[in-house]
Amino acid sequence: QVQLVESGGGLVQAGGSLRLSCAASGRTFSDYVKAWFRQAPGKEREFVAHISRSGRTTSYTESVKGRFTISRDNAKNTVYLQMNDLKPEDTAVYYCAAGEYSSGSFYPRHWGQGTQVTVSS
Repeated sequence: QVQLVESGGGLVQAGGSLRLSCAASGRTFSDYVKAWFRQAPGKEREFVAHISRSGRTTSYTESVKGRFTISRDNAKNTVYLQMNDLKPEDTAVYYCAAGEYSSGSFYPRHWGQGTQVTVSS
């Protein structure tokens, strides 16, 4: 079993930055591919970014490319999402997930509780 706890969300003005963290406990952290998802009010949860077990491979949804960076520190059992040049449309609850990645898709097995990110215009 894996427990995931997100932190770092908050209120920021458009153009600002936030760094989200996701601390993991339980099963060996490096066993899983990690990802960030987000869910805006009234919308479905959407994939944001993933990072491979080693950290060498990443992918991003088109709308955040060039602004968001996912990284991981396996020694600290933590995955990060650096978010720069935030826009009001980035407002959502952000979720950390642990799972598998295959054929261009991420398959979550464990979820965190989420952290709210609000971007004001």
